[in-house]
Amino acid sequence: MAGIVGYGAYVPCYRIKAETIARQWGGDPAAVKRGLLLEEKTVPGQDEDTITISVQAARYALQRADISPADIGAVYIGSESHPYAVKPSGTVLIDALGIGPKVHVADYEFACKAGTEAMFVAWSHVQAGHMKYAIGIGADTSQGAPGDALEYTASAGGAAFIMGTENVAAEVLHTYSFTSDTPDFWRKEYEYYPQHSGRFTGEPAYFKHILGAGRGMLEESDYKPEDFAFAVFHMPNGKFPLRAGKMLGFKKEQIEEGWLVNIMGNTYSGSSPTGLAAILDVAKPGDLIFMVSFGSGAGSDGFIFQATERLPDIQGKAPKIRAILDQNKRYLDYGLYAKYRRKIIFNSPV
Repeated sequence: MAGIVGYGAYVPCYRIKAETIARQWGGDPAAVKRGLLLEEKTVPGQDEDTITISVQAARYALQRADISPADIGAVYIGSESHPYAVKPSGTVLIDALGIGPKVHVADYEFACKAGTEAMFVAWSHVQAGHMKYAIGIGADTSQGAPGDALEYTASAGGAAFIMGTENVAAEVLHTYSFTSDTPDFWRKEYEYYPQHSGRFTGEPAYFKHILGAGRGMLEESDYKPEDFAFAVFHMPNGKFPLRAGKMLGFKKEQIEEGWLVNIMGNTYSGSSPTGLAAILDVAKPGDLIFMVSFGSGAGSDGFIFQATERLPDIQGKAPKIRAILDQNKRYLDYGLYAKYRRKIIFNSPV
């Protein structure tokens, strides 16, 4: 048995309402909320980035796993907003949490599926017996250009998962990946904001890959949608994951627990992993969980998890993600939001 022995998720306390962004650019707030099924999104503080988010999520994961940091054999952080172009995020994390120095560290990128990429590699190591524990993290402080459609959803947050073979709380029963060269979304070197191909990010990008991975995983595993207690899909907006789930045969009731986008936004590499954390917060022993991520460029990773008898014992050992989202919210106007996201850079006179 190999799978998740500890998990944790974190989002910043700052928020901006979708209607605040809409009013800034002369849009219809009601139409935006209806179109995206989004109320508000998280915003990183001025001292927060992918590394600080990853550290806090991993700290919560360690609390739930109740293991020594020294036993972690690998740390992988998946993100498309690593603070440094040349310097790993993971080395800062291991120093902050007391992991290593005998540890393998790497940063991963694959648009919004970099987090599940990191999870897959971490799980593969412990499944193969190469190490006792490994951490896979998905976290982002995602970018959206001022006035662009992405600005309504691009948010901040992440989740961390410690993989192991002892005291497993959610066993990995099956995995599946579906990938193609589909240039629906990109950001070139030295560019701060990503570009996208508008409605084509839905089809042939998002739906082709989510459905390809989902159908392939169901076929290979011999499970049916009705066998699952929960399902979570990448959440670029509120509508896409609900539609994808319905197309695969899942009911809205199976998706709602992990559907956080309406109150969190799209945390990019942290999107489906954070939704998974919300599901693990409430799942019961024996529950089957279906998960499919998506990353532009494009690809999807699928996982089937089954909760074990140990899961209820660790759920309360760290803050649950919905509680984090509900508490200590601090709302920003557009001016402060632009300042926090460095959309306006002031140069001091010499």
